[in-house]
Amino acid sequence: MNPLFSLGKVLIITGIAITCIGILVVLTPKLPWLGKLPGDIVIKKENFRFYFPLGTCVLISLLLTLLLYIFRR
Repeated sequence: MNPLFSLGKVLIITGIAITCIGILVVLTPKLPWLGKLPGDIVIKKENFRFYFPLGTCVLISLLLTLLLYIFRR
């Protein structure tokens, strides 16, 4: 296998991934439930706010795993 061919493949996949992330960044404000799922941890005090989107991270991880499984076949 030609090493340049594999480099080209990596660059194309990276470009597609960056495009998908850009689309998600644009669409995220239109998804009000994203970031407010069950399992997201929010601690609010007087001068302190801690937010850890655990439920959102699990959902994104599952979706990415499913997509990679489909494209690897």
